[in-house]
Amino acid sequence: MLATDLAAALDPVTFSGRAGLEPDPWQVDVLRSTAPRMLLNCCRQSGKSTTTAVLAMHTALYQPGSLTLLLSPTERQSKELFRKVLDTYRAIDRPAPPESETTLWLELANGSRIVALPGKEGTVRGFSGVDLLVIDEASRVHGDLYASVRPMLAVSGGRLAALSTPYGNRGWWYEAWRSEHAWERYEVPATKCPRISAAFLAEERENLGEWWYRQEYFCEFLDAESAAFRKQDIDAAFKEEVEAWAL
Repeated sequence: MLATDLAAALDPVTFSGRAGLEPDPWQVDVLRSTAPRMLLNCCRQSGKSTTTAVLAMHTALYQPGSLTLLLSPTERQSKELFRKVLDTYRAIDRPAPPESETTLWLELANGSRIVALPGKEGTVRGFSGVDLLVIDEASRVHGDLYASVRPMLAVSGGRLAALSTPYGNRGWWYEAWRSEHAWERYEVPATKCPRISAAFLAEERENLGEWWYRQEYFCEFLDAESAAFRKQDIDAAFKEEVEAWAL
């Protein structure tokens, strides 16, 4: 495939097919979306990392000079996501030659860069003008780090895709999911993934217990197992009252 392949350039789903991938219906929607902000609340092994890896590679090839950042809580997780990007790159026979390639960095001859970073504020602040920011395992990325990377999109008008399974009723990702802010949201429970069998889910439910099972495979935000009271009960116990001051 040549980097000038017009069909692949215009359609990330076609590009995905060139890499030998057959996306599920929800993945087709994500790949073709033009939304600037996306939340992918997807079960384990649903293909969310592969989907964003395809988006990252498509951006690098067809937006010359672009910068894509892959952010995960740890370096090991960042390397895993970046490896999926490289798998896509190799599957399409490297249509744009690499200028530089490491386990966390790919720079193409067209000036585009894909950089994988661990979730530490000191490692990300030097970047700006980001065209695509991917936050993997977003429910486990600290809110301060999230706040420090959003400004990287200010001038470039870049896109943000945050993907995760839930991790309790806490953190910026949970708040973003339940907010009224203009995120395009995707919820993909295990029942929407044809590669996960009912027999496997039954085994996982028995071994993991309800709390982990419902979050990892059915995208539910649940109170911490150690919580004495449910969050919804605590919220219901308070109400905002505004009294008018007499003038």
